[in-house]
Amino acid sequence: MSHEDFIVEVLGSPTVKSTLKPSSLSIDDSFGFVESQDRVTMDASLKHFLHCKEKDEMPISFEKAGPQKHLFFKPENTKVAIVTCGGLCPGVNNVIQGLVNQLFYRYKVSQIMGIQYGFQGFIKSYNHPVIELKPKSIDKIHLFGGTLLGTSRGKQDIAKIVDRLCELEIDILFCIGGDGTLRGAHAIHLEIVRRDLKISVAGIPKTIDNDIGFIDKSFGFETAFTIAGDIIRFAHNEAIGAWNGIVIIKLMGRHSGFIAANAALAIREVNFVLIPEDPFDFYGPKGFLKALCKRLENRHHALVVVAEGAGQNFFDDSEKGTDASGNVKNKDIGLFLKQKITEELQATKFPFTLKYIDPSYILRSAPANANDSKFCGLLAQNAVHAAMAGKTDFVAGHWNDHFTLVPIPIAVSATKKIDADGELWWNVLETTGQPASMRN
Repeated sequence: MSHEDFIVEVLGSPTVKSTLKPSSLSIDDSFGFVESQDRVTMDASLKHFLHCKEKDEMPISFEKAGPQKHLFFKPENTKVAIVTCGGLCPGVNNVIQGLVNQLFYRYKVSQIMGIQYGFQGFIKSYNHPVIELKPKSIDKIHLFGGTLLGTSRGKQDIAKIVDRLCELEIDILFCIGGDGTLRGAHAIHLEIVRRDLKISVAGIPKTIDNDIGFIDKSFGFETAFTIAGDIIRFAHNEAIGAWNGIVIIKLMGRHSGFIAANAALAIREVNFVLIPEDPFDFYGPKGFLKALCKRLENRHHALVVVAEGAGQNFFDDSEKGTDASGNVKNKDIGLFLKQKITEELQATKFPFTLKYIDPSYILRSAPANANDSKFCGLLAQNAVHAAMAGKTDFVAGHWNDHFTLVPIPIAVSATKKIDADGELWWNVLETTGQPASMRN
């Protein structure tokens, strides 16, 4: 990585004076407009600061988000499109509402279009009508889960998408989605550049897995692990209600176990957390089955939380297909554990009761909780500030307690994962009491 990787592209010189007034206080005493030199360091530790000072190096940093003194687009002439793609996630409607209200009330942008059912909505053959978005038409949507605009997965013809943007005379496109959506947004940006058009493409990170790189939290994540915590609390009652009661809960997390880890830390009744980042063996003297049996012998109940991407090494890769977005479809590790535990304990005549719970779609279709709702609104506001100033090919992010702008290529360059040797996972091991390693 280099400093250049974190420079956000701009469509041109912003020359339209903003009418926003961030504060009524004097400029020296108040929060004001952000400047190009306002940046947020990636590593805020004293150790890194001293290292950069010793080497006379500039630390890698993100552009700080916020209102700009000058805009690229004239608000009265600006036309905006909003699209939501990929799986459902708590808070999508909050982001839509935040974008519309910020554009309409703060920037006086009145032409806001909603693209229905993801990138399909740009392709005429699907016959999805474009809808007009006004504050009155979206004033209650934050109370509901899902997305007002609908969503879809899968790649669409980028050239046709840009053709449609031109036909609709769109100046700014907001793409609300995860890794696949952001990759699509970047491809749209490249086609826009190829045609030498002045259209801003802005991303807002949507994934309950919390796995987008260089962003410390994506919206929907907190709601997801909060709801998972409630399910864990109830499942614990099932586990302790039977002699040698076992409950397995499978949570979302294709590549990263953030939901499983955080839910276990929130509700400290979990005895085993299995995640993709920390491989485990099922059999053997140090394997999961041995640890589970020891737990049952000592305490006579066990609560297991497993992320969907854990234990995929137990399956034949040739049996795995891909979804419409091109992601590998994981085999069901929850059902695998249920089947194998049942077979092994029955074979040894070990008395037990086992329940399996998969609440995945409940988590992602719920409305946002209070903190996520707040976070969605602030992401939307900062995305609008940047797009109106002509920033493009960026995703609105958050890092070290600041809202940031991250170039999409760097955001999708690597999937964020739990460090199996880091503090978060150590906290999980301390909370559950599970072995530090279940590898033989």
